[in-house]
Amino acid sequence: MVEEPTGEAPDGAAPLTLSAPERKLLESLRERADPPWEEAELSEHTGVPIETVRGSLQRLRSKHLAVVDEEHEERPRLTPRGETAFRDGLPERRFLRLLAETAGPLSPEAAAAGFDEEERSAAIGLLRRRGFLEPGVPFRLRADAPASTGPFPEEKVLQSIGGGDPEVDDTVLQALKKRGLVAVDRRSIKRWGSSEEGRRLPLAPDGGETLGSLTPTILSSGVWEKTPFRPYDVRAEVPFLRGAKPHPYLAWVEEFEEILLGLGFEQGEGPLLETEFWNGDVLFMPQDHPARTVHDVLHVEGVVGHPPPAELLERVAAVHEGRPMPGERSSITPGWRTPYDRAFAAHPVLRSQTTAVSARFLSTHPRPPFRMFCIDRNFRRDPVDSTHHVEFGQCEGILGEEGVNLRHLVGMFRALTEAIGVKELKFRPSYFPFTEPSIEGYIRHPRLGWIEVFPGGLFRPEVLAPLGIDVPVAAWGIGVTRLAMVALGVNDIRDLFLDDLDRLTGGSA
Repeated sequence: MVEEPTGEAPDGAAPLTLSAPERKLLESLRERADPPWEEAELSEHTGVPIETVRGSLQRLRSKHLAVVDEEHEERPRLTPRGETAFRDGLPERRFLRLLAETAGPLSPEAAAAGFDEEERSAAIGLLRRRGFLEPGVPFRLRADAPASTGPFPEEKVLQSIGGGDPEVDDTVLQALKKRGLVAVDRRSIKRWGSSEEGRRLPLAPDGGETLGSLTPTILSSGVWEKTPFRPYDVRAEVPFLRGAKPHPYLAWVEEFEEILLGLGFEQGEGPLLETEFWNGDVLFMPQDHPARTVHDVLHVEGVVGHPPPAELLERVAAVHEGRPMPGERSSITPGWRTPYDRAFAAHPVLRSQTTAVSARFLSTHPRPPFRMFCIDRNFRRDPVDSTHHVEFGQCEGILGEEGVNLRHLVGMFRALTEAIGVKELKFRPSYFPFTEPSIEGYIRHPRLGWIEVFPGGLFRPEVLAPLGIDVPVAAWGIGVTRLAMVALGVNDIRDLFLDDLDRLTGGSA
């Protein structure tokens, strides 16, 4: 029996006017403490629709006026196939009947009558495992077959479930689930009662209808002048809403950009749709280089590429063919000893390296010093795995002035790794068509091991001379997505591009 409310409100509380459904439900909860109320029972008792009951109870709970005890119940039921087996018998039982009626060996053709393929296979396999059938065909009972007069365990469970008894052997239940004869429904049972505060809280004496919000209809009708408003409980729980925030990878890229800007670099940009000229020719990559075939570079059809300035095109063509550039007496290189294809230079491709941005920058900024970087997307026909993607981010950069050498480049790489908190870094000599000397820098990923992140070197004279540059220029193309994998603790490069809000808002990316 529930004790009567004392009329004494908790310290600091005032009489609270509830909505009509909330008041009805709280009064019912205060009437009876044992047994607690189920939601359907409350709906029937108060005449309040079940959906309103659920919402009002949650509001009472958020105001600390109601408490709930929640249980989860699992109840097995027969599937349509299970109902057929319950009515006509399990396939194995029907197979035994067929053998008994045949009174002899049963051919595969005769055994197929009345069974689908799945039922027949299940029945034969089960009966053989239990020692009823001889191996092979035709099918016949073993001489020492067990008596089949009693029900199988599966039949007992089907009978129990069909009769409404949920207490069955779990091992047999799971076997029937695998056969698609039984399913298990899970439901949550909530039992509600009044909290101590709910029992002691004095209710408003009128118990009439109250308003919880102000709408245009309420204003225009004048209802607000005659109907009291429900007070707000500042202690009530409210839904937790996560505010919008940048994608973790994009936020990290912005931080990396700030580091480079702080080192005195300016940010450049270039088109994603490039031509073979800027993507390779101006970088002294031979036009027949394997990295420029359809196996690596994504070529674009139906688009006409724009040719470069005519003067620059002729200077690059001369270097490729090993001739003196226009206005020069001698050649700076033997070239590639093949004719330069000017039509090929205008073919459109998706940019495969941001070094094209550096070449464009130098062509319009020929006077040193140079400090430029660009973080952007590139596209290559790479097989997708944990460290490769068709689309990848690259941080291109150049540093050019008198006296620049490879040690400045190594120092730049070390400064960048320290700035983002990466500690393990190593280098080795490498080769790139447009830099000499060249190096590759590797950082250690805790799961994937050493991964290449810092390729770079000094631009070759064959790159700089056609552009009119006469000072050394250090260049790099940092694998910024791989660098972000280590900095953000990501094990697969594809996870950097997640759009799974549950994982992103939980910080797992």
